[in-house]
Amino acid sequence: MEHVGIMVKDMDESLAFYQNILGLQLRSREWLNDTVELAFLFFPEQPSVEVELLLGGPVESEGIVNHLAFTVKNMEAELERLKEAGVKLVDEEPRSILNNTVKIAFFQGPNGEKLELVER
Repeated sequence: MEHVGIMVKDMDESLAFYQNILGLQLRSREWLNDTVELAFLFFPEQPSVEVELLLGGPVESEGIVNHLAFTVKNMEAELERLKEAGVKLVDEEPRSILNNTVKIAFFQGPNGEKLELVER
């Protein structure tokens, strides 16, 4: 995968969330034109995959990404960390799927985007 683009309502709030809560690093932040601002973030462990934040278009008129999924090593500890950071959890406890070989839990980003934790 190359990148996933997410329409945002507040670039500074979204950057703070993806950097401080999820640990992504900012690669660049720039204006595409007079009305659209872009920010590209990445995980240091996977620098080739980016999350692109877009500000400036009406969020309601764009297509919606169903969710972004992030790998974790300790689901319960990560859910507790998110809870302590004030993140809105969809799942307070992890769900087991695929014959109990995978744990998942959903939470929300600052723009209501659906985000998922995955522990294999």
